[in-house]
This record gives sequence, C-alpha cells and structure tokens, in this order.
Amino acid sequence: MQNNECQRSRSAGKVRTGVLIVMGVAAVALAAWWWKSRDAGVAGGPAGAASAAAGAGRAAGAGGAGRFGRSGTQPVSVAAVQRRDLPVAVEAIGSIASANTAVVRAKVSGELKAIYFKEGEPVKAGQLLALIDPRSYEIARDQAQAALARDKAQLENARADLARYKDLVAQEAAPRQQLDTQLALVRQLEATVLSDQATLDNAKLQLSYTRVTAPISGQAGLKQADLGNNVTPSDTNGLLSIAQTQPAAVVFAVPDARLARIRQQLGDKQPLPVQAWDRERRVKLGEGHVASTDNAIDATTGTIKVKALFDNKDGSLFPNQFVNVRLQLDTLKGVLVVPTAAVQRGAPGTYVYVVADGTVALRKVQVLATDGEATAVQGELKPGDQVVTDGADRLRDGGKAEVIQAPAAGASAAGGRERGRNRPQAASAPASGTAQ
Repeated sequence: MQNNECQRSRSAGKVRTGVLIVMGVAAVALAAWWWKSRDAGVAGGPAGAASAAAGAGRAAGAGGAGRFGRSGTQPVSVAAVQRRDLPVAVEAIGSIASANTAVVRAKVSGELKAIYFKEGEPVKAGQLLALIDPRSYEIARDQAQAALARDKAQLENARADLARYKDLVAQEAAPRQQLDTQLALVRQLEATVLSDQATLDNAKLQLSYTRVTAPISGQAGLKQADLGNNVTPSDTNGLLSIAQTQPAAVVFAVPDARLARIRQQLGDKQPLPVQAWDRERRVKLGEGHVASTDNAIDATTGTIKVKALFDNKDGSLFPNQFVNVRLQLDTLKGVLVVPTAAVQRGAPGTYVYVVADGTVALRKVQVLATDGEATAVQGELKPGDQVVTDGADRLRDGGKAEVIQAPAAGASAAGGRERGRNRPQAASAPASGTAQ
C-alpha cells in the first residue's frame, strides 16, 4: 500500500516538472517575439517612415537635377533640316575581275632558252616574253625553202617544154597527145609549188612560235617554267598568265527591283556612276560606270549581277579583290534632307520630333530615299527646323526639351568621356551627297 502511494507521488512529480518546463519554453518564446516586434515598430513607425521618405526625396531630387537640369525637361541633340540634292544609291559588295585574262602557253615544243619578262610587271600586247630553242624549226624552214626552189625550177622547165610543143603541134610536127601530156605535167608541178609554199609558210609560222609574245596588255603573273626546261603546248599551267586590269571590271549583285531603272538608263545611254571603296569604307579606290547586266536573275537571292568598268589607271584595283560598291541610280533635286537618326517609326507611322523654343512637336513625314546618314523626306517641315537626332526615345508631343550642344573642341578626352556618360552627345552633321 505504501509502495503504491510512493509510485503515484513520483509520477505526479514528473508531470509537474514537465508542465513547468513547457511553460518556461513558452515564456522565452513570447519574450523573444515581443522584443522583435518592438524593434520593427521603432524602425517602421512614423518617424522612420518620414526619415525614409525624406531620404528618397533627396535622392530623387539629386538624380533629377543631375540628369535633366530642371524638372520635366529632356536633354536632346538636334540638327537643322536642309533643302538640297540627294543621290539615290545602292550599296553592295563586289569583287574585282580583270577585263581579260590570258594564259600564255608554248605553241611549239622545245627547250626554254630565255625569259624576257619580270613577274608582276605590266606587259604590252606583242611584247617578247620568252624564247624557245629555234634551231630545229630553222632547219625545217630551210628544207621547205629548198623543196620550193626545186619544184619552181621544174615548173619553169615544164612550161618551156609546153611552149615548144604548142609550136610543133601547130606545125603538125608533133602529136597532139604529147602536148596534152606536157600540159598535165605543168599543172602537176604548179600544184607541187603551191604545196611547197604552204609547207614553207607553216615552217616559218612554227619558227615564229619559238618567240613567245604577249597576246594582250596587262599585268604578268608568276612564271610557271624555268630556263632549261622542255616546254610543250600541253603544259597545264603554261608559261605565265596575264591579267588585263586597265580597265578593271567590278561584278556585284543588286536587288532585282532595281533592274528596271538600270536597264532604262542603259537604254537611254545615261551613265550610271559606280564607286569602289575599301573594306572599311574609308578610302575610295576608284570611280567607274555600269557596262552591262547579267541575262538572268538569281532566283535564290532575288538579285541580278551587274558589271561596272573602271579605268584603274593607278592600279588600285586588283583581280579577285573584294570592295564595297556604291551605285548611284538617280538624284533627287531640291528635297528636304534630315539626318537618318532623326527619322522615327512607331504607332503614328514615320515621324520626326521638332524642337522650337524648348517645346517638342511631332511631325509626320514620308521617306523618299536614304543615303547613308542623310534621308530625304516629305512632310510638314521647312529648311532650318531643328529635328531631334538623339534622345527621341523619351520624348512626347508637346513635351519640353533642352538642346545639348556638342563638347567644345578644347575639352579634354577624359572630360568628354565623363560627359558622354552623363548626357547624350550632339549628332554629327548629315552626310553631304553631291549630285553627280
């Protein structure tokens, strides 16, 4: 009985201990929650909110002042509208091709005895380039000359006999058959002389082939045979190649939509000026004109090949060289010209922003043609209007704008870079396309 009471007493003590432990943990958690709530209340209270709002206001004010100069004003760069002529041109990539290319081959076989050209140097048509051993061909010529002389002598003797037989037959001192036989012999010898003459002419021709001459004027390539080698007409590479680079041809492709205009001007004998520029479009290599077009449109690309000829007197155009081509199709006379950067496209259509007395106005325009950095437009503009070239993406019709001038010429490079990070630069002057 006493043992049961002791066990119940110990069990009740354990329960009270567990309850006390749970209550202690709950009290600690409640104190921690209260402390955090107090800190959050202090930071998010009215005073904190006011402080944060004041800080945000100062930051916004500083940022706005630094970026816009004054509230609501957008900095922009502008350029003046001009009225002038604008060329209508097509840009393309072309390759230089020689007007004519000739591979000079030996026409007779023999030992190469001499070379008279310099590799890479210009040569003229008919200029002696190389010499093939002519001795065997001189012997063949002499033999042909001897055979011709022999047969000519026989022919002269036969003709003399024929004259005597004619007199004898007239006097009935010789038979008619002998006269006919002599006449046939004369004709046979005449044919032999003609054959001998042809043989002699051929021998002389073969002898002339031992002197290799330039078939066209142009620039000589590298030699393909050395002195002392035996050359033949069947050699694959020949002796050398000659490329005619004056004039030089430039082949390029233009959209087939331009074909009608090109053929019209070619038919009217109106020159179509073409310019060739280097890869970086910095150096103009030459000027020429369109000579012809291909006879078919490339269905894969929708383009037509055009060939232009250049005088190339300075030799700046080299065969297989890639160049940037500018083909001038027409010239728009007295049109309104704005920088290409000023033309915007969006929901209103095609338009520009005009700045007058700090106020922005949207003017719809129609693009007539574009020539690099200059664009011809038609719309509610007049020469002298200031159109926005930089900063138009943040403008609206009727808004305010401040024109930012370009940095002074004496400004340092570092200062220019710093200003460039803080505000847009002034746009460059539009390209001046002179009518040709």
